[in-house]
Formats: sequence, C-alpha cells, structure tokens
Amino acid sequence: MKTSKAVLYGLLRPMLTVFIKHKYKATVIGKENIPKKGPVILCGNHTNNMDCLLLGSCTKRTIYYMAKKELHIGLKKHFFRAVGTIPIDRKASSNPDARNAALDVLSDGKVIGIFPEGTINRTDDIIMPFKFGAVSLAQKSGATVVPFAIVGSYNDKNLIIEFSKPYQIKSKNLEKENNILMRKVTKLIVKNRKRIYGKVYRKSSWI
Repeated sequence: MKTSKAVLYGLLRPMLTVFIKHKYKATVIGKENIPKKGPVILCGNHTNNMDCLLLGSCTKRTIYYMAKKELHIGLKKHFFRAVGTIPIDRKASSNPDARNAALDVLSDGKVIGIFPEGTINRTDDIIMPFKFGAVSLAQKSGATVVPFAIVGSYNDKNLIIEFSKPYQIKSKNLEKENNILMRKVTKLIVKNRKRIYGKVYRKSSWI
C-alpha cells in the first residue's frame, strides 16, 4: 500500500492552526519535546473528533494519522488520503497493510499520530486499555515516542494539551512497553485534570 504524500495536509494546516488557536485557545505545554526531525510517534488519549486538529496545530511537521477504514470509503477517501491518513480496521486482530504503510512513513523520517485507545473514551475510566500498535511500530522502526495528553473541554475552552519527554522503546516485551506508555499518558491526564478542576473525577489503575 503506497503512502499518500499528504499534500493537502500541508496546505490546510496553517489555516486550521489559526482556527483552532482562535476558537479553542488551548494551552500547549511541552511542544518543544516533539523532535524537529527524524521518525516520531505521537501517542495520547482520545477525547474528541477535534483531537487530530488540535494535535496538528502544535507542530509544523506533517502528522500521518492512523484512521478507521470507514473514512476511506467512497469519495471521501480521496480527501482523507490527501491529508495523510492511513486506513486501519479497528476490529481486526492484525492490520498488515496499515502497519507497513506506517513503517514506510517512519522510515522516511516522518511523524505518525496514534490514539492507542482506538476510539474516543466515553467510559468512566481516565484511560481505556491501549492497543499494542504504537509500541509495536516504535519497536520495529526505532522511532522516538512522544506521549501526550488532552484534558478539558472544547466547549468550555479550558483545553490543555501536554507533551512529555520523548523516549525510546527499550525492550522486546510489548506488554511491558505498552503499560509504560499508558502510565506516562495517565500521569499527564491526572496532573492536568488537577490543574483545571482541582481533582481527578475518573478512576484509573495506571497511575
């Protein structure tokens, strides 16, 4: 599967960045932790359909997103391919085409954006269990992992997105590495919920 050049992403990003910053006025913390070059995987929680735009507004680098295959059906597939999305079947146990396309992006020294929960979190938990795709890609490619957390409400305009220090996958134990990533993201969520609300109002076993 050939990866899109994401030409439309580059054209739209400046306008969407102005829109996102003006409309939602998110506080961005730690964006200097996103490497300016080399393969990177941005991994974090999923709160809203606008998360991709918010994440994209934090870096001038093109972000290639793993996106549900339903977005790549019919005429709309041309748009989503042109903005750099990689179709993935969320119900399948493996996605070799998506994996290979993502590895191609990383081998070119580019950025992949992944929400490892696989869908928007509408549960009572701070975070849902992560799928193994992000840490597996990082292990196979040697890409740098940058955890992030989005906290707050788009409607209330109290959004915070924080990026923590980049790190490398150090072992072949994907379960261990996945748990490490989940804990890093959970700690960011907890810290910023306390900053906004003064308390943590959801449960988690990943702190």
